[in-house]
Amino acid sequence: MKNFKEDSTVKEIIGRINQLKPDSKALWGKMTVSQMLAHCAIALETTLGDTKLKQLFMGKLFGKMALRTTLGPKPWRRSLPTAPSFVVTDPKIFDQEKERLLVQITRFTKTSSDLIIKTEHPFFGMMTAEQWYQLTYRHLDHHLSQFGV
Repeated sequence: MKNFKEDSTVKEIIGRINQLKPDSKALWGKMTVSQMLAHCAIALETTLGDTKLKQLFMGKLFGKMALRTTLGPKPWRRSLPTAPSFVVTDPKIFDQEKERLLVQITRFTKTSSDLIIKTEHPFFGMMTAEQWYQLTYRHLDHHLSQFGV
């Protein structure tokens, strides 16, 4: 499975981000392209420890089981629920959010796995570095596919 520790995967994702335009339309869901970029940046900022979130109660019950499915071979379903702290509904400026996401991707690729594994995911809880790298790829891939790139 692709993961965000591989340089070729990171380059692929950056190339897909660069294909987005301010007027790119979602194939599903409610977010604009600018909101999606902000959403993905927030997720990476949380992974990098900029925001500390406790694991949700439902995550404590079902997180580990759901993680296996989330990292499995099947594509993610469209319009999956997201943690409230990752929901973006206010208008965003495309160029600013695109740059923000690219900065967070660079930070993530330069961050030690020792730091990444200290972050608790708000649903899945504590994860290995490999799980974080796979989840990061799957999340970005899902949302870029949402906008047709």
